[in-house]
Amino acid sequence: MTELFGATPFGGGRVSVADFQRREAVERKRSALKNGGNDNGRADKWQLIRALSEARGVFGLSDRTIVVLEALLSFHTPREIDGSEPIVVFPSNAELSLRSRGMAEATLRRHIAALVEAGLILRRDSANGKRYCRRDERGTIADAFGFDLSPLALAAGEIYAAAEAVRDEARALQKLRTEISIHLRDTGKVIEAGLAERLNGDWASFLMQLQPLAKRLPRQAERSVLERRREDLVALRARVEKTYLDSFTEQEMSGNDSHFERHYQNSNTDPQFELSSETEPKREVSTKIPNEAAKGSDETHQTAAPEQKGETAPLAYVLGVCPTLASYAKDGINDWRDAISTAELVRAMLGISPDAWRRACEAMGTQGAAITVAAILERADGIRSPGGYLRALTERAEQGKFSVRPMLAALEGERREVG
Repeated sequence: MTELFGATPFGGGRVSVADFQRREAVERKRSALKNGGNDNGRADKWQLIRALSEARGVFGLSDRTIVVLEALLSFHTPREIDGSEPIVVFPSNAELSLRSRGMAEATLRRHIAALVEAGLILRRDSANGKRYCRRDERGTIADAFGFDLSPLALAAGEIYAAAEAVRDEARALQKLRTEISIHLRDTGKVIEAGLAERLNGDWASFLMQLQPLAKRLPRQAERSVLERRREDLVALRARVEKTYLDSFTEQEMSGNDSHFERHYQNSNTDPQFELSSETEPKREVSTKIPNEAAKGSDETHQTAAPEQKGETAPLAYVLGVCPTLASYAKDGINDWRDAISTAELVRAMLGISPDAWRRACEAMGTQGAAITVAAILERADGIRSPGGYLRALTERAEQGKFSVRPMLAALEGERREVG
């Protein structure tokens, strides 16, 4: 073992084997520098403090302990610290307290002890326990008593490696949290779509399984906890998406844009909405409102030209043709205000976005948009994408090629056939 002096603490401090082991480790590292290698024992003290701040958990240090170490380093004037020789600083307690943001002396002693136990500094106590230096006739420091900072420089490689490992772990945790958020969002949307489109599947059960997986995770959750949450979400998402896709026939899954175009245009494949033909813009469509629905109104409609913004139909007639809307109203539908507010509730349930609803209101008028949503609700089983359907009708309304009256008349005809 290398002969070491000044290893015992001043005063009531006890000698321990760990003290000698730490000093022996420092001397071994210092001797290794003389044999060459990549480690030269030098480091930028402030960059080292930054890295140690990131890796402080690895070394069992608190943020306030780092503050004390930073204060000790401030007494070493050069920016670089070189561990090839002892670096002894000898601040007074008063000055060290000031540079540690006014920390009490008892607190300082506790954090200094933590730095010693971590092997980042060594005590070099004088005979009387005071910190000072002796200078020769040329003013050069010949001997000093205080705190030796060279172990910090010699541990630079370990500190930088630990900081890199901490950063890698932080990136991995962030990636896991991102994956969890994406799986949670996508699974929830598919379940919502399955419920809104009334597809075959145990969607209520899926929703119950999703609820515990949607609980907020602690900020300091361990990696194993995050990985387990991600795996559970991936498994649930696979089951949900399989159920969603299995609910469609092969023909529905192979549908293209032209099929969707035919779906909302006036054609034999989709007779539910009677729309004006694009190739015959001047054609008049005859509609006749039943006397029961038109009771109390002297207005007689002989023809229905392409509807202008704000045109509508009597509320009683709308509710007679689209009775499902009223079932979603808490206190029933007594006027247009009730009808519009209920339609807004229904559009969210159907998965129609606020932007699609806003555009429909601008193109058709608020009452017209409410009527259209009520009609879509009435035929929700046959419409794969209510939001896309409403946008398609909105585009036709913006071109003056859509009217709610033929749409209602078509629904009324179907109800009569069923009846």
